[in-house]
Amino acid sequence: MKLRRFWGMGSGAALIALSPQLLAQPADPPEEPQVSPPPADVELEDTAPPPPAPPAAEPVEEPPPAAAPAVEPRGTDAPGVPPPQATRRPLRLDYPRGSFSFGSYGRVIAAGDLRGGRGRDADVVAYGTRIDEGSYGELELTREDEWEAGIHSRVVSTLAIGEPIFHDSGKFDATVALRNFYVEERGVLDPGLSAWVGSRMYRGDDIYLLDFWPLDNLNTVGGGLKFSFNEDRTFVAWHVGMNLVDNPFQRQSVLRPAAQNQPGAEEVPLLDRPRTISSLKLSHVFPIGEQAGLKAVLYGEVHNLPSGERELDDGRREDLPGDSGNVIGGQIGGFTGENDTFANLFVRYATGLAAYGEFSTPQGTSDAADSSGAHELLIGLSGNWESHWLSVLVGGYFRSFRDASPEKFRFENVDEGIFVVRPQGYITDHLGVALEGSYQAQQRGVLSTVDNQPLMAGLWRFGVIPFISPAGRGSFKRPQLRLIYVLTARDAGARSLYPNTDPFARRQTEQFLGVGAEWWFNSSSYGQ
Repeated sequence: MKLRRFWGMGSGAALIALSPQLLAQPADPPEEPQVSPPPADVELEDTAPPPPAPPAAEPVEEPPPAAAPAVEPRGTDAPGVPPPQATRRPLRLDYPRGSFSFGSYGRVIAAGDLRGGRGRDADVVAYGTRIDEGSYGELELTREDEWEAGIHSRVVSTLAIGEPIFHDSGKFDATVALRNFYVEERGVLDPGLSAWVGSRMYRGDDIYLLDFWPLDNLNTVGGGLKFSFNEDRTFVAWHVGMNLVDNPFQRQSVLRPAAQNQPGAEEVPLLDRPRTISSLKLSHVFPIGEQAGLKAVLYGEVHNLPSGERELDDGRREDLPGDSGNVIGGQIGGFTGENDTFANLFVRYATGLAAYGEFSTPQGTSDAADSSGAHELLIGLSGNWESHWLSVLVGGYFRSFRDASPEKFRFENVDEGIFVVRPQGYITDHLGVALEGSYQAQQRGVLSTVDNQPLMAGLWRFGVIPFISPAGRGSFKRPQLRLIYVLTARDAGARSLYPNTDPFARRQTEQFLGVGAEWWFNSSSYGQ
């Protein structure tokens, strides 16, 4: 028996796998290897058939099919073993597998007032235009893992940096906050079921021009569940979490002598009552054609604050009653799907503790020393229309708030609203000019006036924003570099909202000229 010479590395590997009896048998025409069909859940890839194998120098016999060992085809580098006739083979997927990504949202503005001072935000309503907002940034790290087919997890950490930045103070410190710090999984019990635990910005759709989430915008440490079905057009999301404001309404620490007559003193948490917030959201998309659709959302919140006790300056103790509140609201909108053209209408009604917002401390209380009787009604709208060379963004809201105090004329009681429109045209694919106009007004009750009439305040704003958009045309294409000019005209009521020594209390007009940039990518800050 003689060894036959090898025809390349692949041929040698194939021959070594054969038994010695194979070499001693007379040669027969080779038969096709028996290849089992791939499982149904294994992805296939196309492979072109290899070129014909070169003729064998000397015939090599194949064993009978029943005795043939399993030989996996190795492609074109094994000419001694003919490939199967099928042109598709199983693509092996390795688990677990993961990816790591960096995301960010940010804006930076440098501006002056054309009087030698810095440019200032000139809005008088709670949620004004973002055209002259200050610098702010978020840095986000995300880890995505797929542990097996259909089982996913995501870890998100978002660090926020606010003003003043170093160049505004000359100090090596910063205002930082941990906005997201949570783990989310999907697919363990059901492909449409996901769960998360941690600290999270929990929000839905916003009014971009006002940098405002009118229906749902919560910041808690807790957890939640979300179940999506109907091809992800429908979902139900529930969450419960807590937050705590560091003030005597929710937290108070007092100094007490150390235990066991030890020297010194220790801080004792006398008052520690976090607010618990639970939310429920139902969202459904009604498809229209292949891309367009209508979106409907029902939403609710429950707020609860336990009772507690705090210490007054004179050493007496004060009992703080428990408190609660509720939110009910909804959203209806439509979108075309071809671009970012859409329109949304929001309605939200809050009572009790929820009317003050998640981080606010009630200023006026009822006769029962709680927030019962307080209420807030908010109606908001947002929209965008786009064509090839033109787009128009709109946004606005009306808000009516009354605190729990039985007194009618209080500064905290307010009716306010704003409407803003921003058309923008494109000179080229990457150059454009935006114009922005807005009107905002509010009516406030006051603590004391001659005739007990509410205060009326209003102002107009006009802006011109030439911009560079490297990503192309579109209202929401980022990054964007801008030159910003804004003219504000305020009436006497608006000027009276500032202290007498504030320049804004004396000036009827205000100018703002500066440069700015805005960007976002791979960010979890927008939407659930």
